[in-house]
Amino acid sequence: MAEKNINDNKNNQSSGSNPFNSLKGKDGKPKFNFYWIYGILFVILIGLQFIGLGGEGKQTDWRDLKYMLENDDVSKIVLVNKETAEIYIKPGSLSTEMHKDIDGKSGFGKNSPHYYYNVGSVDKFYEDVENAQKNSQDPIYVETEVRHNWGAEVLSWIFPIALLIGVWFFFMRMMSRGGGGAGGQIFNIGKSKAQVYDKKTSVNISFKDVAGLEEAKVEITEIVDFLKKPEKYTKLGGKIPRGVLLVGPPGTGKTLLAKSVAGEADVPFYSISGSDFVEMFVGVGASRVRDLFKQAKEKAPSIIFIDEIDAIGRARGKNQMTGANDERENTLNQLLTEMDGFSPNSGVIILAATNRADILDKALMRAGRFDRQIHVELPDLKERHQIFDVHMKPLKLAKTLKSDFLAKQTPGFSGADIANVCNEAALIAARKNHKSISKQDFLDAIDRIIGGLEKKNKIISPDEKKVVAYHEAGHASISWLLEHAHPLVKVTIVPRGKSLGAAWYLPEERQITTYDQMFDELTATLGGRAAEQVIFHKISTGALNDLEKVTKQAYAMVTYYGLSDNIGNLSYYDSTGQQEYSFNKPFSEKTAEAIDKEVKRIVEDAYDRAIKILEDNKKGLEDLASRLLEKEVIFSDDLEDVFGKRPWGIETNLLKEMESGSEESKTSKSKK
Repeated sequence: MAEKNINDNKNNQSSGSNPFNSLKGKDGKPKFNFYWIYGILFVILIGLQFIGLGGEGKQTDWRDLKYMLENDDVSKIVLVNKETAEIYIKPGSLSTEMHKDIDGKSGFGKNSPHYYYNVGSVDKFYEDVENAQKNSQDPIYVETEVRHNWGAEVLSWIFPIALLIGVWFFFMRMMSRGGGGAGGQIFNIGKSKAQVYDKKTSVNISFKDVAGLEEAKVEITEIVDFLKKPEKYTKLGGKIPRGVLLVGPPGTGKTLLAKSVAGEADVPFYSISGSDFVEMFVGVGASRVRDLFKQAKEKAPSIIFIDEIDAIGRARGKNQMTGANDERENTLNQLLTEMDGFSPNSGVIILAATNRADILDKALMRAGRFDRQIHVELPDLKERHQIFDVHMKPLKLAKTLKSDFLAKQTPGFSGADIANVCNEAALIAARKNHKSISKQDFLDAIDRIIGGLEKKNKIISPDEKKVVAYHEAGHASISWLLEHAHPLVKVTIVPRGKSLGAAWYLPEERQITTYDQMFDELTATLGGRAAEQVIFHKISTGALNDLEKVTKQAYAMVTYYGLSDNIGNLSYYDSTGQQEYSFNKPFSEKTAEAIDKEVKRIVEDAYDRAIKILEDNKKGLEDLASRLLEKEVIFSDDLEDVFGKRPWGIETNLLKEMESGSEESKTSKSKK
């Protein structure tokens, strides 16, 4: 055992301490690198350029050459390729003053010329040499020679071809790298682009990291448990669902739930987006679906996750503009065949996520394909509490801060919104140089997300500011005086986002809504314009957002929910999404006129009611508006001082707790 440990240590030292071992293969030989070819070609190119250099001698002109010929210093002249004259000097003349610069420096070879001269005209050169030696007793004659530069000629043929081949290899390698593996190569465009998570690829997200969604996690856990222990279900004759569809609004955690499955399951997990199947080339989407299921079947049992499946799963035959042979339809047909076609698809479970389940094809939703639909809805109070606990773990929080308070403060927030709130609170606390994140930092973050960024430097005239104050005071007054309206949290006339003023309410979390509740909400929404009419006897354009909200809600009451006596118990809402592709309305023109009249009646009744309430409480409205002009921000305590306690609705303990947080923030600022 001791010898084995010593040998192991030697092996570890020899393999781990040498940094060049990573460049060697299993047999100890260096690994081949494609860039070596580029290096070799470059060395050859440089070598060919230097072949023969250094033997041409020193360049001279005709004046010096004539002087050499007249003094009988030249032993030989060789005219090469009728272009260059190579001049050789007699050994006895090299010691003269004229040739001292080239003595012993005539090149690498012994027979290299001492000088060279560029010849313009060959006949003229012959004549000039002859004339320069008229008085010479031993004249020399010009020799001619034809030479071939084999290196340059061969390189002129080989180099362009080698360059084309090198460029082709380079682009092929770059395409294979940048295109996501095999799918990026031009010859493998039909390959799947799915990212594979298996035992070698660790995913750090588990079911513990998914707060809330308890019912969804139960069904997802059952699938993971089946993949781990299939005999538990098969011995009773049960079959696991082939497809699970996660449906819900954006930001509720559908993709996060799929990531947790990848982290929990011990089987290969293929993740791909629906848009990855769609390509400009015809037939590519169907080819990628086939390749994806082929890979998944080879590693079965496995899981395929298709995010945003509505990109390819939209109902067929609805888009009349593109014709019947649509690429998306071909991709969907192939997906339907792979999920439950003629050949059995055993061991592959499909997860998919979408927020548009109403537009999916019916064949995709039938039993045998997506057997289960898991609705991932917006979190309730308890689930928001759990989500806050998850996202607040890495934050440095104040000791008095509680997540249940924040959960009550954020009705209607999704999991992504809550994560954004926690991040914004940390940024705000850092901006204010706080040592920990306080309650007020979270309240400011919630205000920032709901209302937008404060614009305290925005220039507003005193008259406009007064109109905005009465407008917001009208909203606050009616919401406090009506039973079913949402109670006020705070009102501000500091510009925020695109609005000149803003109000925050604490809506009651309810699953069904009555006519009285919706009518009270309409009245409170129109309270701003009604306050302008009561105080100034004229209205402004500041109620645009209110009117838009009121109009949509009134039309929903009449056409969707059947809350109108004149229209009756009818609903023109189409949950299947078929009306998107229809050119005609599902009701007649006479019914459309009746709907318009009924919507106008409901809105006008709510507006008249708002005016009457404010006229009856005009003194309280003026008092509230003056406080708003003075403080710029008022809370529920100010409303309670003006109108008295609210005898109905949600308890005001939460509102008082929020105001105490604001007071603490003001006190800390004054101390600084």
